[in-house]
Amino acid sequence: MTKTVMNYCLTPGCFKPHNPDSARFCYSCGSKLLLKDRYRPIQPLGRGGFGKTFLAVDEDIPDKPYCVIKQLYLENPDIGFREKATELFYQEAVRLGELGKHPQIPTLLAHFQQNRQLYLIQEWVAGDTLQQELQQTGSYNEAQIWELLQDLLPLLEYIHAHRVIHRDIKPANIIRRQDNGKLVLIDFGVAKLLTDSALLQTGTAIGTPEYMAPEQLRGKACAASDLYSLGVTCIHLLTQVPPLDMFDSINDCWVWRDFLLPGFEVSNHLARVLDKLMLNPLKQRYQSAKQVLQSLNSTSAPTQPLIQPTASKVKLWKPKISVAQPVILPHAEPTLALEADIDYTIIHNLLVKKKWKEADQQTWDMLCQLLSKNPGYYLKNDDIRNLPSQELLRIDQLWIKYSRGRFGFSVQARIYEEVGGDYPSLCNRLGWPLHQASVPDSQLKFNLKAPVGHLPSRRWVGGFNWWRHAGEIAAKLGQCRALP
Repeated sequence: MTKTVMNYCLTPGCFKPHNPDSARFCYSCGSKLLLKDRYRPIQPLGRGGFGKTFLAVDEDIPDKPYCVIKQLYLENPDIGFREKATELFYQEAVRLGELGKHPQIPTLLAHFQQNRQLYLIQEWVAGDTLQQELQQTGSYNEAQIWELLQDLLPLLEYIHAHRVIHRDIKPANIIRRQDNGKLVLIDFGVAKLLTDSALLQTGTAIGTPEYMAPEQLRGKACAASDLYSLGVTCIHLLTQVPPLDMFDSINDCWVWRDFLLPGFEVSNHLARVLDKLMLNPLKQRYQSAKQVLQSLNSTSAPTQPLIQPTASKVKLWKPKISVAQPVILPHAEPTLALEADIDYTIIHNLLVKKKWKEADQQTWDMLCQLLSKNPGYYLKNDDIRNLPSQELLRIDQLWIKYSRGRFGFSVQARIYEEVGGDYPSLCNRLGWPLHQASVPDSQLKFNLKAPVGHLPSRRWVGGFNWWRHAGEIAAKLGQCRALP
């Protein structure tokens, strides 16, 4: 990695933090740029609920190696709060220093306070995160998941023995070290000491919601919470589907098996381990990394028969829905009967073959059929509200499954919520033109390089207030998943 020639100002609220290499003070706010006259920030890496992370250069060492700066910012003006937070910061830094002696945890290089901000300086680990690997090479197979668990579980056993909970285990926080291929767990900036008082009190929920255990969402976490997040990490790597899209909120359970593609099935042995990692009731879950390792090693290798789609799962893609014979979906209540016969074989086969353009057209045709309309009918907002819930969810599930979570109505709905319901921002994220209700083929990309949520396109949208379709779809999907 070539050293970037830049200085980056760490002062909160600085309007122009980028500065030339020669600068020693920020051209915008006048703040000193080097921390401790040694660490030169060059670019931001990310931010969380409690701080920001920056890539930096250690100017005191001859080869000027990279390091990572973690800045803890305290917005609460109360002096007592700041003093308590500072005291806890120094306590935690000592614990992180101890953890950093493990080869799979970044070394803590320094911790200090400067300009009323708290800082941690940690080793920079060269390599790709598992999230980057997933994007570059696609889904993991069973052998890779076994290797991952065998590599990370002893590490979790180590940190939990030191009375620390990580609280934010996910693919983006696991790096494969470039020089030896070992997995390194990063972002201990939000780690909390595993003290008795912490276990007995409800605190702030810290972490990434789609990977968090139920008790962690309520502000309480324990060792089993990290193991839950590890299980969710595994099913995301196996399917490449966003975790929340694999959770059946109606039946309160994970349905990740439904998203495994042919060739990516897993053994019953591994599947049982993953299921137990992610059980909602805390008492039924694995309580320690050692217990998981014992389950994994109960047989020397995954030799049991692979899980194949059951007959009911195969029929999921080709049901004939009629008044006389409603279809019962796996993990769902009986669907409403429709007068029209709906065959999902065509769209299923198109998506399997990655014929995105044809699948996009077929989606429009199916939406029309579900409403007993002629092909080419433009759906209005009232039509969206009248779409049959289970059928809309089934179409969405097919798109999510075969695009590896990249395309689908629920992907679009999630982005709509992320941009606060702002339609121009949504169009910018999805790669859609803003002012045309019907998007012509020439302005669409029918491949996996298209922006996330780009497909299905909005060619089926019509009506006077056509731009409200995104909000209607998001609301409809929410209602569908909330049905008893």
